[in-house]
Amino acid sequence: MRVNRILLSTALIVVALVIQVSVLARLHLPGAVPDLLLLTVLGLALVYGHVGGALVGFGAGLLADVAPPADHAAGRYALVLCVIGYLAGLVKPETGRIKSATTPMFVVFAAAIGSTLLYALVGALVGDTAARHVGLGSLLFTAALYDLLLAPFIVPGIMALARRADNDPLADAGSGAPATDISSGWLSAGTGLRIGGQRGGLGGLKSKARSRVTRVGRIKGVKRL
Repeated sequence: MRVNRILLSTALIVVALVIQVSVLARLHLPGAVPDLLLLTVLGLALVYGHVGGALVGFGAGLLADVAPPADHAAGRYALVLCVIGYLAGLVKPETGRIKSATTPMFVVFAAAIGSTLLYALVGALVGDTAARHVGLGSLLFTAALYDLLLAPFIVPGIMALARRADNDPLADAGSGAPATDISSGWLSAGTGLRIGGQRGGLGGLKSKARSRVTRVGRIKGVKRL
C-alpha cells in the first residue's frame, strides 16, 4: 500500500475506534452496537479494492482486539474484518468509481449480516457462547439496522477522503505526460513535417517563396539537434 493510504487508513481507523468505544458502546442500545469501525473498513475497501480492503480490515480488527475493553480472543475480529474487507473490495468496479448509492448500501447490509455471523461462528469455535444468550436473530437485525442508518453519513465521506488522498498529480504528470511528449517529439523529428506545422501555428505561416534547398537544410538541422 502507498504511504498516503496507510496514513489515512490509520487515522480513520483510530478515530472510528475511539468514537465507537467511548460513545457508541455507551449508548446501551438494544441488541448490537453500531459498528463504526466496520463502516470505515467498507468505505476504504470500496476505493482500495480487495487487497487493500483485506489489509485495512486486518489492521482495524487487530487494533480492536487489543484495545480496551476488549473481552474476546485476540485475532478474532481481525479475521472477521479481513474477510469482510476482502469481499467488499471485490465490489469495486474496474473504473474505480461507484456511481450508484444502491451498491454501497447493499455492501453495508451484507457486511453487517456477514460480520455478525462470522464473529459468532469464530466465537463458537473458541468456546464463546455470548451470542446464544443475547440471541443471534436480534443481533443480526439490530446490527443491520444500526449500520444502515449510519452508512449514509459515514461511507460516502470515507470514500471521498480515500479518493482525494489516493490522487497523486505529481506521479501522474511524471509518468504520463513526458512519455507522450517524448514520443510525439521523436516521430516529428523523424518526418520533419509536424515540426514545421507546429512552428507555423506558433509564429504564423512560412513564406511559400523559400527555396527547396532552404527547407532541406532546415530539416537536416533539426535532425542534428
